[in-house]
Amino acid sequence: MRARSLSPCSRLLALTAASLLAAAPAWSGQTACVFDIVGTNGPAFSAAKDFVLAMQKLNMGIDIELKAYTDERVAAEDFRSGQCDAMAVTSFRSKPYNLAAATVDALGATTMERDGKIDMEASYEILHKAIEIFSSPAAAKMMVQDKYEVAGIVPMGAAYPIVNDRKINSVEAAAGKRIAAFDVDKVQNMAITRIGAQPIPADITNFASKFNNGLVDVIFAPALAYKPLELYKGIGTKGAISRMPVTFLTYQIIINKTKFPPNAGIKARQYWLTQFEPTMTMIRKAEAELPAKVWMDIPSADLKRYIQMLRDGRVDIAEAGLYDKRALKMLKRIRCDMKPNDAECTSSAEVEWPEKVAANVK
Repeated sequence: MRARSLSPCSRLLALTAASLLAAAPAWSGQTACVFDIVGTNGPAFSAAKDFVLAMQKLNMGIDIELKAYTDERVAAEDFRSGQCDAMAVTSFRSKPYNLAAATVDALGATTMERDGKIDMEASYEILHKAIEIFSSPAAAKMMVQDKYEVAGIVPMGAAYPIVNDRKINSVEAAAGKRIAAFDVDKVQNMAITRIGAQPIPADITNFASKFNNGLVDVIFAPALAYKPLELYKGIGTKGAISRMPVTFLTYQIIINKTKFPPNAGIKARQYWLTQFEPTMTMIRKAEAELPAKVWMDIPSADLKRYIQMLRDGRVDIAEAGLYDKRALKMLKRIRCDMKPNDAECTSSAEVEWPEKVAANVK
């Protein structure tokens, strides 16, 4: 039997359907660069594997191949060059792709003081609320910058000043001391210079060894780093961990959204939001396991002054373009909702940003 030939209209429809199928993006087969200083056996890589399984269950055409990196710089460079479609790194490396999300880590922006002490649970709650806002549909546009999108924000814990000598027990005592400053983060250099200390170039792969070998006097690190990076070697018998977190660090997941189906970003952000408490369980455990003898408390008389210094620093850093002013405004609103009687809540700082008047040039 002779097959009937297609009519001109049918041929046109068939060609159109074929061209649409050819143009349809193939969403599967994405790759992700995952920084974990421990490698494939580390907690970040393990969490990334759970994330991949969760995304597969959504049947959105996401099937991510994970690549572990113990050098964050290399992970970020491979993402930048297009060798990976997503990356999981600290906010120090994610900042160029979304300044607003990275500003969650701003100095003292999630640090809450009550009755002369740091209220750690309230501080972590501020961070939780901020991540919750950024994970909501209302913030979707804010999470996109060019072809990149924030696909998750994960807590890493409070970054404490860790010193090799308990005599470095105040901002004034830190003047002239050598403090490790990540060369990728201009904020650290600016903040360290403000207190008259000496920033020593470092990165996440070598800052601990510089401290442990006496090449720097002070580093900032979370409790999760204490055992893996053997920070007790640098602390020795004279050093300490100051109970004054200068910031609360985060991991951030950035995707090239052209490589993922629509709504992948917000689905991923909402997944990572559900992981906040499980991650905090791990962070609290690490903080609780720090030896009691390594802690150094800050006198309550100094605490409020330090909090104010961090606020002043945030404003200057934002004016330099290194923090997102909208994000700082949001963070202040969260702090003032939780502690409305705080003196900062009567100030317009971090809410109103007066335009700078250019100086007359004669």
